Amino acid sequence: MRRLTYKNPKGEEVEFYLNPFLINSLEGIGEVEADTQTQKSPYQDGESYIESYLQPRFIDMEGQILKRDKKEIREHRRIITRTVNPKYGLGRITFDLDGETFVIDAVPEGIPSFPERSMDVWQKFQISWFCPDPYWRSTNNESKALQAYVGNFKLPMTFPFMLGTSGSSTTLYNDGDAPAPVQIEINGPITNPQIFNRTTGESMRINRTIDKGEVLRIDTTPGRKSITVEGADGVKQAFGHLDSESTLWKLATGENRIEHVADSGNRQAEVIVRWGNRYSGV
Repeated sequence: MRRLTYKNPKGEEVEFYLNPFLINSLEGIGEVEADTQTQKSPYQDGESYIESYLQPRFIDMEGQILKRDKKEIREHRRIITRTVNPKYGLGRITFDLDGETFVIDAVPEGIPSFPERSMDVWQKFQISWFCPDPYWRSTNNESKALQAYVGNFKLPMTFPFMLGTSGSSTTLYNDGDAPAPVQIEINGPITNPQIFNRTTGESMRINRTIDKGEVLRIDTTPGRKSITVEGADGVKQAFGHLDSESTLWKLATGENRIEHVADSGNRQAEVIVRWGNRYSGV
């Protein structure tokens, strides 16, 4: 079973599954091109490999509108063109495949096309999407790999999870194919909180006091990186409080040992970490 739902930034969505919008073919769900970076020294045979980067993903779909009445066909064509509109900007594709669900941000490459029916019974349609981030993301956070070393934890554990007392640590497992950005929430009171990823050797330190009733939010997602403090007087930008030695790290693939420390107040503070696994294909 494969079901594709597209939701535009206005909140309008259209589902392509069986009736009335049947999927005939779907390309770009798994395959995506890579850009291989190399360097060459003088007189060197061949080249030296540096790294490979995935290119943006392109998803192409062909289908049919399963309606015979001309008025109904026009109405359903209108549903597609109104919803799948590149002028609205970046929307989201939700893809259900044999019981698993994945999401990816996408923008239509153009207005959907509707070839001439000629002798065809059904009205065909063609849609292409451009996905600047090629990775599919899980819709649910995994909880089975969590194991706390210190702190007040109860099993079974589910996301979001909480790091407990001063210097508490836990192991998170990224089951995806690529490093996963994290979203971290720290509830005050706390002074100069620091979150370590001991696996990668990176850390984030915020040189600021988070008062009781305030929430520090950190997002390491490329294109959406942010650090804010939310309190009774609204949301304030706090990127300037990021320590110069800090890195807005991601979870490496596999196990990641995460530790939380602070200069003061962290016995009362709550630290919540969220992420979604990222997959190169489905």
